[in-house]
Formats: sequence, C-alpha cells, structure tokens
Amino acid sequence: MAFAVPDSINTEIGVQAVAEGLTLGEFSPDLYKAESDQEPSSLRSLQVVSTHDDLELIKNAVARGRILGECSNLAKRLANEPGNQLSPSILAEQALEILKGTSLEIDVLDEDSIRELGMGLLLGVAQGSVEPPRVIVMRHEPAGVTDGPVLALIGKGVTFDSGGISLKPAESMERMKEDMSGGAAVICAMRAISQLNPSIRVIGIVPTTENMPGGRAVKPGDVLYGASGTTVEVINTDAEGRLILADALWYAMELGATHLVDVATLTGGCIVALGNTTSGLFGAPDSWVNTVRDIANQAGDRVWPMPVFDDYSEQLRSDIADVANVGGRPASAITAAMFLKRFTDGRPWVHLDIAGTAWSEQNSAHQKKGPTGVAVRTLVELACASDRWNKIK
Repeated sequence: MAFAVPDSINTEIGVQAVAEGLTLGEFSPDLYKAESDQEPSSLRSLQVVSTHDDLELIKNAVARGRILGECSNLAKRLANEPGNQLSPSILAEQALEILKGTSLEIDVLDEDSIRELGMGLLLGVAQGSVEPPRVIVMRHEPAGVTDGPVLALIGKGVTFDSGGISLKPAESMERMKEDMSGGAAVICAMRAISQLNPSIRVIGIVPTTENMPGGRAVKPGDVLYGASGTTVEVINTDAEGRLILADALWYAMELGATHLVDVATLTGGCIVALGNTTSGLFGAPDSWVNTVRDIANQAGDRVWPMPVFDDYSEQLRSDIADVANVGGRPASAITAAMFLKRFTDGRPWVHLDIAGTAWSEQNSAHQKKGPTGVAVRTLVELACASDRWNKIK
C-alpha cells in the first residue's frame, strides 16, 4: 500500500495521522477464533509518499504515528481479554511484558503492600473476589530532569465488574471485561512515553481488582477507610471505580505528583449525557481542563467539559462517614467526579470518563467493533506538551 499525503495539509501532522490511522486499522479482535475463521491481513508493506524535502521530519512523523498507533492497539488487546484470562495479577504480568525493554521503573504492589499503605478503599472492593488486587506503578524519569512538574496518570483497572452485591443486570454484563480500559490506556501510554522520552517526570498508577459478590464482599451501608484518612459510606457497591481511584490519587501525590489525570470507564451517566462518541472531561482549574481538552481533540480523542460546581458535593453527604460513594441518579457522572475531586488536594486534576467511548459498537476504517484504545494518544501527547502547561497550578 502507498499513501500519498496531500500537499494541502501540514505535512508533519498529516504524516503522523496517516501512520496512526493505518496502524489502528491493523487491530483485529478475533484472537480466540479458530485460525481458519480469523480475518486475514493482506497488507505486507506500506509507503508514505510526501513531496516534503525534509526526509528526517517525515521519518520521525511516521515513527511517532506508528508508536502511538501500536500502543493504542496494545491497549485494545488488553481491554478485549476475557475476565478469566486477565485477572489483576495477570494484568500486572502483562504490564511487565508490555513495558519490557523500556527505561521505565516498574513496581507491582501486592496485597500486603497495599494493606501496609492503608488503601482500604481498594481492599474493600477486592475483598469479595478470590483474586487478590494489585497496584501497578510505573515511573518515567528522564536523565537530567530533577525538578519541575510531575504528571501522574491514573487508570481504573477493574478486570471484571459484576457490580458486587449491587449486582448488574445480566444483559451485556460480558462487556464488563473492559472495565480496565482506563488502566490499559495508562500502561500503554507509559510505554509510548518511554519510547518518545519527553523531558518531564511521569508516574503511571493502575489499581487493579475484580468487583465480585462473594461472601466476603463489601455490602451497601459498609464504611471503608481510605489511605488519605477519609471514611466512605458505600451506598452502592457498583460504584467501585471511584473507590480504587481515590486511593490511587492519594498514592500519586505521595510519590510527588503535581498534576493529575485519571481515566476510567466510570459511569453510565456519562453515556446518557454524551453517548458513545465523546468522553466526559471534568477537572480544575479551568486552565488545566482547557489544556487537556485541546490536546485530546488534537490527538483524536473527542472530549467535552462538564461542570464541577461545589453544589454537586451536597449529594454525596453521608450521615455516618465523611462522604458517600454515590449521590443518586441526578448528575451521576458529575457527582462521581466530585467524589474523586475530594482526593486531589486542590492540585490540577482532570478526570476522563470513557464509559461511552472505550468500546465501539460498529466497524469503521480505522476502528473495528470492540475496544477502542481511547485516551492512550491523549495521555502521551499531554506528557509531550508539558511546555504548554507546566506553569499551571
């Protein structure tokens, strides 16, 4: 295949987009089909044709697009794995494999380490499953960079979400294998960040667990203690993602994070509000939110800002704990974000709710039906554009 980049568009951006799109189109979700039933690929080689006379610029743009596309496809592959093939411990093993050969510092916290850190919200969600939780910690520490901002990327890693005691309906529950799409995005974005080597320190954190209705499962009305010292009344056990993210946000700040971005398939309310084409964007201050919005749109991930007025926090009041984990049906995507905001210590923070965009229900030229790898490119481009936001506080 040869693809001619039109002269009418910016060559560097256009070439990168071509390489990204063609790479994204390579993903096939039929891994578990018989080999005879798998969709064959006839593409053997690809040429990108441009009249631009700076060959090095073109090569770099193709390489960058290829990296972003490949890492997005890796995130799709993870999100497409069935729950019986991707427990929390196996996700941690897969992360180590994906990140092998990079310059990242990688640590996997087991159940004992999680308990020592006091991550009672993560442990509370995990206690209903026979599969122990893990926290995957990745650090990008470029040579010579010892000060300046520290960007933290936090991804929800629920490898299967039954809803717990607040059990989900049976219809489409098989899709809950994708509830770790945010975690997959962070892992694979960290791989790309290591390859592109931006001059900024980046921390990736993925708390991973199952949410199951076992005999030891957390119950509606239970009170859990977060690592931050905050107590949480669990009103609905199916609002588990915000619990594990709260402990992960605390840990990111313990590790020195100055700017926070969390990515999660968090609420059905976001699907009601924005459908399946646009991710919800929440956060503060406005300058940080607007920066992430611009970068996400340029990266090819549609996002739309949603309000985080303090009034919404009133819905999260609890009679017996510091905060409740849900605030009822009205503005449910917003109150979920307000819950997370409580754990950000006033630092620049953005929450991307990808519940509607992590899975595509139809085929297109660059995206087959199934997992989308959403947010990978946004997270990478955000790390690579730190000069646009490193003064934001």
